[in-house]
Amino acid sequence: MALWFECKIRYDKMQENGTVKKANEPYLVDALSFTEAESRIIEEMKPYISGDFTVSAVKKTRIAEIFFDERGDKYYMVKYNMLMLDEKTGAEKKSPVYALVQAADFEMALANFLESMKGTLGDYEIASIAETPLMDVFPIDLGSKSAKED
Repeated sequence: MALWFECKIRYDKMQENGTVKKANEPYLVDALSFTEAESRIIEEMKPYISGDFTVSAVKKTRIAEIFFDERGDKYYMVKYNMLMLDEKTGAEKKSPVYALVQAADFEMALANFLESMKGTLGDYEIASIAETPLMDVFPIDLGSKSAKED
């Protein structure tokens, strides 16, 4: 299971009208530790930002899974509850799970989530879907890592 860290990058961003404005943008990286997350986001952002930038924050997220869709340019956080039966009391228990869904709009996010959850053995109910401010997501690329080791 992946461990996702939200990293905020602070830099001077050139606006369309030519003015420079301070930006503090969140990105998501797959890493094993805070140190690796900071290192990975620095390497990922170097080609995209000219000039100096700093990592202003790194925090661990509770995201269990991510559903990518290249047609989408936004990321939506879906909180859903897995429904389980407590065998001792016979009561229904809800266990919250968070998923990130890439989509163009809310309807597409819902459709992508439902499509990705097809075949799920357990029962679940969607608690909320909200657009996030995330700019991009950088999963670990295991293929290039093993190629470097050879």
